[in-house]
Order: sequence, then structure tokens, then C-alpha cells
Amino acid sequence: MMTADNDLAQMWEGCLRNDRKQQELLYRKLAPKMLAVCMRYAPDKDEAQDILQEGFIKMFNNVHKYRGEGNLEGWIRRIMVHCAISRYRKLKPMVLVEDFYEDNTSFNNSYNDHGLEVKDLLKMIQKLPETYRSVFNLYAVEGYSHQEIGQTLGMTELLSRTTLHRARNILKEMIGRLTANEEHCLAG
Repeated sequence: MMTADNDLAQMWEGCLRNDRKQQELLYRKLAPKMLAVCMRYAPDKDEAQDILQEGFIKMFNNVHKYRGEGNLEGWIRRIMVHCAISRYRKLKPMVLVEDFYEDNTSFNNSYNDHGLEVKDLLKMIQKLPETYRSVFNLYAVEGYSHQEIGQTLGMTELLSRTTLHRARNILKEMIGRLTANEEHCLAG
């Protein structure tokens, strides 16, 4: 009986031989997980899909660079994160405070007695200015240190810490407004 790990290993061996069928199977297996990674850095799904495609192209062009150390999915995930950051750095100059405006858009009762749903929190994270979103994701989701974030984004460690603090405060305000809107709707 084949296990998921054996399937992945077989696909990877095929990728090393430049076997298009195995590349397609690997893509189909990992694309949904990797798209979720890309969605955390992109302002919308179209942008995330572009990052995903760039990431897989980069991964397939560099399959021989994976040395078998650590988890293969982790290695591919890291490529996706680097593609997202690289795209972000090319498209936008580094600006700490962008034109971040108050968006009073409600998430249509997405807050319930059990708390926010993941998709709603993701929407909030996507509304953060790009620098804030990138620092927040790299730190809170990917587990990068502030030193690594600084090196990746070309900022100081202190600026990374400050940006994370500001991103968290903005998210807290968004959640607070959402909670207040929900309580107002319940009272009215």
C-alpha cells in the first residue's frame, strides 16, 4: 500500500527526471496548500495565483537544489514566500505607512459566538498595508525572526518589530470595530 509520503517521494523523483506527468501530479497535490500560503501575501486571489505560478516555475527550475534536508513541502513553501516577497519588493517601493484608510466594510455577520472564522481573519490581514501584511505573515505565520524579516525585506530589526506591533494594533482595531458592529446589530 502506497502512503502519501511514498506518493510524494515518487512524484519528486519524477520531477528530478523532468517528468511532466509527475510535475503535474505534484502541482495538483500541493497547489491548494501553497495557494493558501500565497493568499496571505497577496491583496486578492488573482495575485495569489500569479505568485503560485511563479513559485512553482521557480521550484521546478531548481529541483536539484533541494538537498533532502528537512521537509520537502517546507522547502516549497519557503519558495512561495520568497516569490511573494520578491514580487512585492519589485512592484512597490518600501513605504512604512501607505495610504491606509479606515474601511468600515462589514464582513456580513462573519463574527459569531465562536469568534472569527479563518477566512474573515484572512480578509482582515489582506487589508493591511503591504509592508505590515508581509511582516505580520513572516513573523506570525511563517515563524521568521525579526532579524530574518529585516534581511528579507531590507529593513532593520527594530523597524520589523515596530511594523509588527502596528499591524497587530490595526488588526485589533478591525476586530474591535467588527465586534462593535455586531453588538450594535444585536441591540438594534
